[in-house]
Amino acid sequence: MPRAIWTGAISFGLVNVPVKLYSAVSSKTVRFHQLDSESGARVRQKRVSAATGEEVPYERIVKGYELAPDRYVVIEPEELEALDPEASRTIDIEDFVDLDDIDPLYFDHPYYLAPSTGAAKSYRLLLEAMKESGKVGIARVVLRSKQTLCALRAADNGVMVMSTMNYADEVVPPESLDELDAIADVEVNDRELKMAEQLIESLAGDWDPSTYRDSYRERVLDLIERKAAGEEIAVQPEAEEREEVPDLMAALEASLAAVRGDSDKATEKAKAAEKPKAAEKPKAKASSSNGAKAKSGEAKAKPKAGAGSRSRKS
Repeated sequence: MPRAIWTGAISFGLVNVPVKLYSAVSSKTVRFHQLDSESGARVRQKRVSAATGEEVPYERIVKGYELAPDRYVVIEPEELEALDPEASRTIDIEDFVDLDDIDPLYFDHPYYLAPSTGAAKSYRLLLEAMKESGKVGIARVVLRSKQTLCALRAADNGVMVMSTMNYADEVVPPESLDELDAIADVEVNDRELKMAEQLIESLAGDWDPSTYRDSYRERVLDLIERKAAGEEIAVQPEAEEREEVPDLMAALEASLAAVRGDSDKATEKAKAAEKPKAAEKPKAKASSSNGAKAKSGEAKAKPKAGAGSRSRKS
């Protein structure tokens, strides 16, 4: 059974709902230790002075903020403690907003909120009221000595979910991405748009998170088990990827054909999609090759046929 990582109360108006906080996710990342390849011993990291190369005792280490290269301002622990937010035990709801108005970029880490002993009725009342109104509570809470912005919402499975949030100045504005400027100069025709919409519709379905698995993590764990059992692993060389500009319409048609189950048509369209549109250089090579063959005394009919064949393929 999971353990509560925080206990307190949800506060809105003059109403308090005692709750317990649980992490809603458990990371399954495969973690490795650093080892000495010769001895197999664990490698430990040491705190070493950049000036002397000697190890620095923990009690001599202080926090410094870099103002410029090799220029720091030292901050004492007492100075930071004086700035710590008051260690309150309340999730103070400041506003109720529509969930659709919040960009998912602002959500950080999800938690479950469960009612504390004797708080079942007030918890259920807030849960049902939020569900009926379709609103999300925007609140502040102090977790691990840090004040955090968060959102409270009523989930469909009858539990209240709290998600910590990023502040507005922490979200990178998309206007800072230079590559997005190219979008303004690109036009999409009606046929391309219609086919893209058809492809989206053909792949549409109900959300079922259990159908999506971390296949990379599963392969890593399988590799670990096989090596632990003494199996020799042969590393396959990576295949080089061809950098070709696809034909957008052919790619859309191939995708639709694949979804609809027309394998022959899908293969045909996929080959067309892989061909670069600008392919004038091969023609130039063919004509110079024809000239070389003509000089060597070969019949002119054969080079012409070859050139024509290349033209039809392109």
